[in-house]
Amino acid sequence: MHEQVAVRPERFGALLYHYGNRRLSFLRSPVLLTVVRSLADRPTARQACAQAGVRTEELASYRAALAALAESRMICERREP
Repeated sequence: MHEQVAVRPERFGALLYHYGNRRLSFLRSPVLLTVVRSLADRPTARQACAQAGVRTEELASYRAALAALAESRMICERREP
């Protein structure tokens, strides 16, 4: 997750607010929130999805959601130490 993003968990998923570009994003699924939170700890987004219990037939929609979050700078590439 981008360092300027705040997360507010909700029953439906979460709200993400980016303090840099002042964008607000809705995560409409608690599973998507789990995926987003685990991206930094997994080698790939696919593994983060698998760990969160995303089924193979759901991967395309999760890929699209993660791409939209990356485009809005809510998530970004991790920095290697």
